[in-house]
Amino acid sequence: MMKPAVDPLAQLTEIRAIMERSSRFISLSGLSGVGAGVVALAGAGAGHWFLRREYGSQGFLRLLESTEQERTLVLPYLMALAAGMIGAALAVAIFFTLRRARRTGTGLWNSLGRRLALSLAIPLVAGGLFCLALFVRGAVSLVIPGMLLFYGLALLNASKYTLDEIRWLGLTQIALGLVAVLLPGAGLLFFALGFGLGHIGYGLVMYNRYERK
Repeated sequence: MMKPAVDPLAQLTEIRAIMERSSRFISLSGLSGVGAGVVALAGAGAGHWFLRREYGSQGFLRLLESTEQERTLVLPYLMALAAGMIGAALAVAIFFTLRRARRTGTGLWNSLGRRLALSLAIPLVAGGLFCLALFVRGAVSLVIPGMLLFYGLALLNASKYTLDEIRWLGLTQIALGLVAVLLPGAGLLFFALGFGLGHIGYGLVMYNRYERK
């Protein structure tokens, strides 16, 4: 009996898929991005409400010109809001990514996952501390642009360990951060665009491309 002919193209495609799985963390779920975006939009709304309650209709614009004493008074709420958003976004990301990892039979906290987490964490921690220093020192207008820039750099740093779409999300965040420097009064809007709509758009693209059946 003759053996069936082997399709070289099919073999190459299979080999490439195996190499991709072994060199990149592919368990990231698009729904994680959507969830993180929803959390960011909710956080932006909560921040807007709080600043309007504190400063009236001026809101965020008044914060840009606040005194050191005024910044000290609002800092605990803003820090708690930031911590809550980070915690909620991480919880959503872990839930959906763990679910996808189980479906695909790939590990979550393997060597690739650890390298991905570390490559994200270093720029994010450094950026968070730097932005906190900017706020305390009175450079409030640079805080949100700094957050977007550092987050974009963190995504670029991590993109070598995961899917290519992460690189494009990082470049988008960097571009928004640079534009936000020129429009300081629209900081909250850029926050919602980058961390909110940016994540939702990326998440939907990822979900439709890799997860939807």
